[in-house]
Amino acid sequence: MDLLAPYLPGLAVAVSAFLLSILSPGPNVLAILGTSMAIGRPAGLALALGIATGSFVWATLTMLGLSALIASFAFALTAIKIAGGCYLLWLAYKAFRSAASAQDPALTRSGGPGLSRTAAFRRGLIVQLTNPKAALAWIAILSLGLQADAPVWVGVLLVGLTTFLSIVIHCLYALAFSTPPMVRFYKGTRRIVQTVLGTFFAVAGLRLLASRT
Repeated sequence: MDLLAPYLPGLAVAVSAFLLSILSPGPNVLAILGTSMAIGRPAGLALALGIATGSFVWATLTMLGLSALIASFAFALTAIKIAGGCYLLWLAYKAFRSAASAQDPALTRSGGPGLSRTAAFRRGLIVQLTNPKAALAWIAILSLGLQADAPVWVGVLLVGLTTFLSIVIHCLYALAFSTPPMVRFYKGTRRIVQTVLGTFFAVAGLRLLASRT
């Protein structure tokens, strides 16, 4: 404990900044919301784990200095922004298609979920990895949490702690939005919910593409 004491204030600030970023509604949270209500808890949890994995990747890259290197090269950050913007527009298209359909296209003809856990995990991973704000946020978070003379194990501890929190919080989102009351609410307002989600994804995607330079 004495070994950790000098680094506790910085770690506390970094974790607080991380919690603020993860609790702020964004494409990741809305993707979990839509998937959990429309397709079910297993897909929602898989997507949440994909997002948490993407967060772990950005945290690790930042600790290794690669994220800062990416942010310093305009072409690399621009490529991430273009990829992220296009993917958000694809999610917007999927949401608008659902809103325009009499039945939810996310369901198969047999009435079962049309999105496998693997596909849901992959979707969450892509949402997080194509989010340039995640890279920049992690540069800020680790800058707050790591002193210049901090040993490697402090960075590993911060990455491990934030990864754990990311898993817990994102899975809680999935659990909360897949409860029977939320599913009933979705069934009664599916077109409205999907229109709102589609609008958010479209606006976020277009803003990301517009800011690519």
